[in-house]
Amino acid sequence: MSPRLRQLRLVSLNIDGVLLNDTFSPVIHEFITSRGGRYTADVERRIFSQPRSVAGPELAAAAGVDVSGSEALRLYFEARNQYLDENPVRLLDGAVELLARIRSLGARVICYGGLDNEHFDTYLGALTGYFAPPHYVCTNSFRPGLKEITSDLFGLAHDQVLFIDDVARVAEEARRLRTPFVGHPSTYHASFQRTLMEEAGVRHLVDSLDAVDEELLLRIDAEAAEGTCWGGWP
Repeated sequence: MSPRLRQLRLVSLNIDGVLLNDTFSPVIHEFITSRGGRYTADVERRIFSQPRSVAGPELAAAAGVDVSGSEALRLYFEARNQYLDENPVRLLDGAVELLARIRSLGARVICYGGLDNEHFDTYLGALTGYFAPPHYVCTNSFRPGLKEITSDLFGLAHDQVLFIDDVARVAEEARRLRTPFVGHPSTYHASFQRTLMEEAGVRHLVDSLDAVDEELLLRIDAEAAEGTCWGGWP
């Protein structure tokens, strides 16, 4: 099939919360509130999609515990491992179909996230064939990583890459760079990400991967070509 996208050359998909279920928000919420901390939109803004060197101290501060950032992260990942015993990581419905849909339209696909490559290999290794090398990019040291993936790694312009993510901080960076963006915010009851994305002016918010259908992808491609992905936002 010949490519049908005029502008987009690459689609970058966040791993946790987009291709895999959100196993971070519930644990962060419980970590903070169980220790008497207040869970707010500002807390999410200061912790989500941050390098671990930043997220650790912020997590400790939000929970009100007098420990180092590295210790807070150790306790957090310990709690997350316990959470995963009853709520295992799983591929979201529609993920494979989305990957195939993007490829059929002529764009390359890359996956990215804050955990190391082993996380991708464990849960998405069987789908490696859908992804362009290097398949997965760990963005922990340069989050949110839009510039690094777009220009440094692939040598593309910012209006040639579509990012799909579940965190508003990534949307805000996409808006700054005028990069096409689709928000897939967490459905966790305490999450503020949908509200924060709306406040950031995200035009395309979806509740399922099936909603990122061919019609939407072609519409975003046209917006990217016309420079209207973010409307009149500065």
